[in-house]
This record gives sequence, structure tokens and C-alpha cells, in this order.
Amino acid sequence: MMKKAKLVVGIAGGTGSGKTTIARNIVRGLPHGTCVLLEHDGYYRDSAHLDLEERAMINYDHPDALETELLLKHIEMLRQGEAIEKPRYDYATHSRSKEKAVVEPVPVVVVEGILIFADPDLRKAFDIRIFVDTDADIRVLRRLSRDTQERGRTIEAVIRQYYATVRPMHLEFVEPSKRWADVIIPEGGHNAIALDLVIERLRRFLDEQRDDGAKEL
Repeated sequence: MMKKAKLVVGIAGGTGSGKTTIARNIVRGLPHGTCVLLEHDGYYRDSAHLDLEERAMINYDHPDALETELLLKHIEMLRQGEAIEKPRYDYATHSRSKEKAVVEPVPVVVVEGILIFADPDLRKAFDIRIFVDTDADIRVLRRLSRDTQERGRTIEAVIRQYYATVRPMHLEFVEPSKRWADVIIPEGGHNAIALDLVIERLRRFLDEQRDDGAKEL
């Protein structure tokens, strides 16, 4: 009945804030087939033409590292009822994977990423903007754990990157973008009350869409 994306939710926050956990739990909390997730990280520009050492030197925490224009195009396609091929990024090789995921339009689209509120055009694409606000020390420890356990990086490399790009870019782009949020969730994925409130609001939206569709019939 609903073959177009009707509501686009943006979830931003610093690295390790818990925004990905919030985004995934929202998808799980809604009826199957009503919500999809797009990760801004999947839209890193393809740098396969560079050698591995040059790829590792790219500032991945700067907005220019992301093909945001493609993400905007995909959001619009979903709104128009068109399927997209969502890109995937390989963190081991610092390049875009050849495999893509086909995403069909559904009523609710959730987009998550650290920089999604830093771009004015992307900001405007969201009907609801949520910022996950978590203390810096917690975020650092989460990132350290994730990058060493899931992405095969050394502790030294993670710390070096944090001081070189992650922290400066957070202060320049991510933290200031919080002012554009409609809702601020403290402590990320551990805030069950905030998560329940967001899911309940989205469920009401889906119910309203079904009621409107029934009236049209």
C-alpha cells in the first residue's frame, strides 16, 4: 500500500556515541518491512585508485571524504518510490566494496552518521533529526574497542587517528551540528526510555499512514 518513503529520520552523534545502536534498534522495533537503515559511512568516496598507504592518509572524519550527493540522491529516489543500490565500504582496504545492497522503498528511512547534520542539504532531507549525545571519554573507549576488535587496528593506530582527525573534526563539525537536532538522546543505546519514545512515535506515524490508506480505498 505504501510504496514510497514517507518519513526520513536522521540520527547523528560523535563516534562511539551509540547512534548506530539507536538506529538499528529503531529498525528492529518497527514492523518488518516498514523501515530501512542507510549508513552514511557506506558512502565514503571510492579511493581504490590510490595505493593502500595513500588511502590510510585520508581524513575520513571530514565531510569531503563522503559522497553525500549520492546519499541525497538515494533518499530522493526512495521518496519517489524507486529502489536504490546502497554502497558498502570495506574498512580493511579503505575502499568501496564491489557488493551493493538493494534497498526497496518503505515508509520509514533511518539515516545515521557522524556528519549528517553538518551538510545543509542533507539536513533538510530529514523529517526528524535526532542527536545522540555521549561523553567524550565513553565515546573514545567504545571506538577503541570497536576498531581493535572489529576492524583489526592497533591501539596505537586508533589513538593516533583520534588525535589527528577524529577529535578535531568532532569539535569543528559534529558538536556544532547538535543545534540542528529536534531531539537529543543522552548516553546512546543505553537510553531505553528515549528509544521507546522514538519507536512509539514512529509506530503512530505508521498507523496514521495505514488509516489514511484505508480511507482512500
